[in-house]
Amino acid sequence: MQIEFLGTGAGSPGKFRNVSSLALRLLDEINSVWLFDVGEGTQHQILRSTIRPRKIEKIFISHLHGDHIFGLPGLLSSRSFQGGNTPLDIYGPQGIKEYVNVSLKISESRLSYQINFHELPKGTDGKIFEDSKFTVYAAPLEHRITSFGYRIVEHDHPGELMVDKLTELHIPSGPVYGKLKMGQTVTLDDGRVIDGTQMIGPAQPGRIVTIIGDTRKTENALKLAQNADALVHESTFGKGENKLARNYFHSTNMQAAQIAKQAGAKLLLLNHISARYTGKMAHELEKQAQTVFHNTKVVNDFDVIDIPFEKNN
Repeated sequence: MQIEFLGTGAGSPGKFRNVSSLALRLLDEINSVWLFDVGEGTQHQILRSTIRPRKIEKIFISHLHGDHIFGLPGLLSSRSFQGGNTPLDIYGPQGIKEYVNVSLKISESRLSYQINFHELPKGTDGKIFEDSKFTVYAAPLEHRITSFGYRIVEHDHPGELMVDKLTELHIPSGPVYGKLKMGQTVTLDDGRVIDGTQMIGPAQPGRIVTIIGDTRKTENALKLAQNADALVHESTFGKGENKLARNYFHSTNMQAAQIAKQAGAKLLLLNHISARYTGKMAHELEKQAQTVFHNTKVVNDFDVIDIPFEKNN
């Protein structure tokens, strides 16, 4: 599991930061990529990465401001030209379906695949997707228009077969190992009865990624971020700019750090950086936030962040 940042800027594209988009790379887990927001130029950023548009199976839109959706029609069209023929799911606030359909209709674009829209009514708070591997939750944030944060929870992985223990018991390898791995009880040739559930180690807890887009500081961000392995949080403003952040319905780096600390997150990734913060000033945003939450990083376009499993004790 990796997060690749395709655009980390706020408002409009800049020389060093494109507007909002990130990819949750789940290639090892389900051979898929999920996008979160698709700002203008996202498909150009993808060309500079190793992401293949046909691998994009889900797109989650935080809100309908242009710097988060203007790249969507172009990306959807290009996916057709680049071998994408499997269905694609789009989640987002009410209005996202109309925006996409009107854009494709007026441009007379024809897609080679079906889009399944999942519009989230204002106030949506809870589970919006679940399969055998992942559950995704959404909750409303506090922005000028309807805006959602997302929490992606990987289901626990079954424990590993304790081969060392089987060796100590002189249980020969072979088909019996497969049955024990499935938790079955088996009778060996020598008459011993082995309970497979006693031969499997503890389950590996799944990972949690929380993505908080444009918002004032809000309790829902704290709820979505609980015990997250990685918290991506907007940081449009810096230390001492709380009033500006509130007036413009955004957050400061310090507020994001407070959320990470209170939620017990493991890593804070500051995103949606204003063009005012370049070079050393962006690094200063990071240093300021680290005084509240040490494991903080200001991300840049094309940063790839690994989300490792927490080691079992």
